[in-house]
Amino acid sequence: MIRRLAFLLCPALLAGCSENRDHSHLAESSWRFERIDGERPVSQASGITFADGRIGIDVGCSSLGGPWRIDSDRLVAGPLDQSEKDCADPSWHQGNAVNALVVATPRVAVEGDRMTLKSSGHTAELVRVESH
Repeated sequence: MIRRLAFLLCPALLAGCSENRDHSHLAESSWRFERIDGERPVSQASGITFADGRIGIDVGCSSLGGPWRIDSDRLVAGPLDQSEKDCADPSWHQGNAVNALVVATPRVAVEGDRMTLKSSGHTAELVRVESH
């Protein structure tokens, strides 16, 4: 009887573990870049938004958007749509750095209202934006 009960409960327990919901601090939050590879962002409007299962990234002249999830301590985003507009070189370089960072499945560390994204080649420091 105990074996049968365990056999019947296992699928239910596994189904609960395999839900595709994100229980992290990131869901439904917005962040602004404070540093990109140690430099202040050229555009003060640069930031990341996690809403409705999608990530939106704006870095001056570059925008990315698409699905995302957390796998262990890594941000997995994509496939991502990208749009670019003409802009000054510093903003363009920062946009490229953030693009490379996000597609490299960076490590995510959140402490209070601060988040760090880090890959082998790039780092971004962000601060949570209060929702209105």
